[in-house]
Amino acid sequence: MKNVRLLLLFMLVGGLTVTAQNSDTKKADKLFANFEFDEAIKLYKELVDKGEGNTYIYSKLADANYNIFNTVEAEKWYRKTVKENLETEIVFKYAEMLRANVKYRESNKWMAKFAKMNPNDIRAQAFRQKPDYISEILMAGDRFEVKNLKINTKHAEFGGVVEGDVLYITSAGDDNKEYVWNKEPFLDIYEYSIEGDELIDREKLSKDINTRFHEGLLSFTPDGRTVYFSRESFFDNVFELDTSNTKLSQLHLFKATKGLNRRWENVESLSINSKDFTVKNPSVSSDGKIIYYSSDMPGGFGKYDLYKSEIKEDGSLGAPINLGDHINTEGQEMFPYISDSNTLYFSSNGNLGLGGMDVFFTQNLEDPDEPIRNIGMPVNSNGDDFAFNFNEDTGKGYVSSNRVGGKGSDDIYKISRTRAFCEVILNASVKNSETGEPLPLATATLYDKDGNILGTRTTNAKGLAQFRLECDKPAVIKAVLDNYKDDKVNVEKSSVESQDFELVLDPKDKIIVEDRILLAPIYFDYDQSYITTLGSYELDRLVSIMIKYPDIVIKARSHTDSRGKDDYNRKLSEDRAKATVKYVVSKGVNASRISGEGLGESEPLYDCGKKCTEEQHQYNRRSEFLIVSGGPKNR
Repeated sequence: MKNVRLLLLFMLVGGLTVTAQNSDTKKADKLFANFEFDEAIKLYKELVDKGEGNTYIYSKLADANYNIFNTVEAEKWYRKTVKENLETEIVFKYAEMLRANVKYRESNKWMAKFAKMNPNDIRAQAFRQKPDYISEILMAGDRFEVKNLKINTKHAEFGGVVEGDVLYITSAGDDNKEYVWNKEPFLDIYEYSIEGDELIDREKLSKDINTRFHEGLLSFTPDGRTVYFSRESFFDNVFELDTSNTKLSQLHLFKATKGLNRRWENVESLSINSKDFTVKNPSVSSDGKIIYYSSDMPGGFGKYDLYKSEIKEDGSLGAPINLGDHINTEGQEMFPYISDSNTLYFSSNGNLGLGGMDVFFTQNLEDPDEPIRNIGMPVNSNGDDFAFNFNEDTGKGYVSSNRVGGKGSDDIYKISRTRAFCEVILNASVKNSETGEPLPLATATLYDKDGNILGTRTTNAKGLAQFRLECDKPAVIKAVLDNYKDDKVNVEKSSVESQDFELVLDPKDKIIVEDRILLAPIYFDYDQSYITTLGSYELDRLVSIMIKYPDIVIKARSHTDSRGKDDYNRKLSEDRAKATVKYVVSKGVNASRISGEGLGESEPLYDCGKKCTEEQHQYNRRSEFLIVSGGPKNR
């Protein structure tokens, strides 16, 4: 991905900020600053060969090789750098290069160090949740076949977008002038006619689209009449840019419309562009109402984030909306592709992958708990894998990669689906074991068979939580709620569309104990028999139990305090028992299942007579509930 990594990704190059004193070092630093990495590497190596190497030089060699994706050399120099410099991004890049060189165990060791150094980093949190993610990615493969296209050359080809019977690609063709930063030709957009499985009649798009600098990926509106594409900002007439020298330019998004002669015309810069940052990698939704793109504009989570904007009826764009830290990380998220089913595919080096950039997808952008999934091998490799584009109806598409075995720095691979991605919807219902009531605000967590967290949900007002799980993968759902004992259920391998599970949480203070229902006492105001608001809440819990256990029969026993005459208190307690029974029956419980008894002051909780405090009197005027028959067997 040498060409793309430099020109379309515009990666921020890090490293030590030590001021170099040696004049040769200054020359190398200047080349590095101008993105002339090949020449900078030569000078830095000469310094090392002369015995002038130090941690600063090693870090520049590491970053320079990282930016041209020479993974072996980058790993070598990062290894020297981390002996004395443990800056978090250097540690992360070192782990990334180890993965790219298939040294997974060592990479995980450095990822664990990175996670400890920077625990709030999104990448660190993802690693801690799933430290053995490599094995899962390797097992997730074989859903696609990939095939290197015949049109690939020794130079960079990438993109692969089909519109009608034409394939559009980005290519550094032999007829283009050389780009000083990496000695590769400039990038232009080309088209091929599709005839069966063959691509014929290569043709460069007109000068309305292609300029003497770089053009990149494109995306079409549903009617094919408008195209959005990336281009260097040297040709953005909206901004005053100095083009007298080849300086670092931003990438901007442009659009063009197709004229009557099928020629692209009316090229214009988009309103979301700025001279201060890059906007690139367009993807238009299937209804033509949203455009997705990547940008390093201020306010993002990482070096490049994914954004979206509304495409209004008049063709203007709404304000950029960041897709959030569910998608974006402190790394780089680029090359979004939104499918007809609204599945978002994108490339990232911040999410957990095989090294370099991997292709990921999510099926529900609106759900922050929807998992971000690695698409797996062979679409992904240990190289950079990007510009994924896929027709879900035909099962065909393209991905670009600089993987080992290609023809050039970047190649386009045709992909064919061998089996559909399969998911099971898991519906988890969390209930109170005593009352059968749903438990909202419980935390439900889905774990894989190794205990890694696959997703977390909070139950809704009906006690429900929903997960998506790949077919034929065993898992565990666990539910947790304060003041309740946890419960969990096993999810067996399945390929059915949905499965329902019930998690039953026992209250830590059980409601049903032996022959009693231990509600909070139904207290009554002094000399009154009506049900208070607090009392009605507790009686509602009794009603829930009686609904759950339709054979249970209850006897309510009502008591008074010791103030007043015995006969009066007996009558008052009977009225309170009748009020309790009447309330329960009013909630739909058959009257034959509950009876009441007034005991007056004969069974006080506090036998203190006239010396009782007001609080003790209140405890004495109460209702209790005995189980006459029925109910849970193991109470």
